Amino acid sequence: MIGFKQPLPVLFRFCSFGIAIAAATASAQSWPTKSLRVVVPFTAASATDTTARVVVERLSSQLGQTFVVENRPGAGGTIGVGVVAKAEPDGYTLLVHSSSFTVTPSTYPDTPYDTQRDFAGVMPLANLPNVLVIAPSRGLRSVKDLVAAAKAKPGSLTYASAGAGSATQLNAERFRLGAGFEGVHVPFKGTPEALTEILTGRVDYYFCPVISVLQFIKEGRLLALAAGSTKRSSALPDVVTTLEAGIPNSDYNFWVGMMVPAKTPREIVDKLYQQTLKALQAPDLKERMAKIGAEPMLMSPKEFDGYIRTEIGTNAALVKAAGIRVN
Repeated sequence: MIGFKQPLPVLFRFCSFGIAIAAATASAQSWPTKSLRVVVPFTAASATDTTARVVVERLSSQLGQTFVVENRPGAGGTIGVGVVAKAEPDGYTLLVHSSSFTVTPSTYPDTPYDTQRDFAGVMPLANLPNVLVIAPSRGLRSVKDLVAAAKAKPGSLTYASAGAGSATQLNAERFRLGAGFEGVHVPFKGTPEALTEILTGRVDYYFCPVISVLQFIKEGRLLALAAGSTKRSSALPDVVTTLEAGIPNSDYNFWVGMMVPAKTPREIVDKLYQQTLKALQAPDLKERMAKIGAEPMLMSPKEFDGYIRTEIGTNAALVKAAGIRVN
């Protein structure tokens, strides 16, 4: 009897472990069975928020579940990211973030989460080229005019961003460093606030996601001097890039992507990836995305994780070169 009792706890633990695995597998296979929360760490109507809502509307239809978008802005996006980092890794809390996700490890080094360790990439949702915009009242009609004005009076021009350390600031800093002039950074809580000041001319220029500024350009309320991305924006094909305008090393690609807590079962990550890929390839969604200037940026979860790791290193170098400080 004694000899039989000794291995019983081991056997019991083994059986319990097997039951737990079976339960987790069954849960992953049936996912989703309830509504999902989508945390966007920026303000409503921002480029990231708009992209998230367009995509999850389609996902909701495909999966037959409600997707509730929750805006949690502040501290360069780290507040919203922190919410997801602490969430149960069951596939019911998603993070839709921008390329700022790969900037904050350098600008907010004391966050209670680790950007690489605590998250798993699902896939990018879109590449959203930033466009350099300025109010017509400023009297600057080209990149050449802007750079000349900045160099004529060092530190006189102001440039907006959607927050210190945001992707919009990094695009502006790459441009400023490439052109070789001094300027004054004016951070805002998000794109809507920044655009208000650009439209009035109280702040000189802004590298704004095309999704948020396209209508203002079409109405003539803002001038598009250049696209900040590596390639021209398909929504503004006649607008040159900053590279084409003669500013070296000035390109910055702004993207929006979906992540989940790192311990989310791979079966759920893969299913979410397949469903998101299906949504992004649907003709009607492709048309909607094209109208708002969002361009395809398709990657598998593994490829997206690798891309994020590379971008963290690249942005760390840019933060250091630009002397970016977040108070």
